[in-house]
Order: sequence, then structure tokens, then C-alpha cells
Amino acid sequence: QVQLVESGGGLVQAGGSLRLSCAASGRTFSRYAMGWFRQAPGKEREFVGAINVSGRSTYYTDSVKGRFTISRDNAKNTVHLQMNSLKPEDTAVYYCAGSSKLYPATQLQLYDSWGQGTQVTVSS
Repeated sequence: QVQLVESGGGLVQAGGSLRLSCAASGRTFSRYAMGWFRQAPGKEREFVGAINVSGRSTYYTDSVKGRFTISRDNAKNTVHLQMNSLKPEDTAVYYCAGSSKLYPATQLQLYDSWGQGTQVTVSS
């Protein structure tokens, strides 16, 4: 497994942007497809998007298509979530996760490793 640590969350006004980062430790990062999930208060954790091991393919849930972009740098063991045109409904704790099982994996149980999460708050 890889150890994952997210950063970059914060408070932003609606229409603004944030870039989340996820740093991975371990030599096997490039073998993991990576995903981003989010969990709003009182709601279940939901899939946001994923990127394959090479970084050449990405997959997003409909609500963020055209606004969010996932990228990765295998040399630096990092994955990023660029969030543009943010809306109040994007407010949540955002988690990165690694899957050795499947890409694109939209279900939580298909992920082996999870970060601790970073809070994103979008004000109206």
C-alpha cells in the first residue's frame, strides 16, 4: 500500500478555484490508479474522479465534468485535483485514494489506500 497525504484545501468564494494535492509515499505509487472522493456533512462519501496509472486517462462524475481536472506526476509521487468554477455544493472533505484493483474505480471498496482528507468550503 501507499501512504497518502492531501493538502490544498481551504475557503473560496463561488466561482473560484482550488488545487488539491495528494503526496504518496512508497515505491509503488506508479502502480496505483488514483481517485478523488468527497464527503459533505451528513452525506455518504462520493466518487469525484480518477486517473489511470500512466496519467493518460481520466474519468469524472457528471457533476464535475468540465470544471475539475485530475493529473499526476509519477516521478514526484503526487496527484492533483484542479477545481475551477467552484459551487457551494462542492463543499466537502476531499480524499485521495489509491486502487491496485481497477480503473476507473468508482466504488470505495475498490481502493486500497486513503488519505486523511482536506476540507474545501465554497461560500456563496
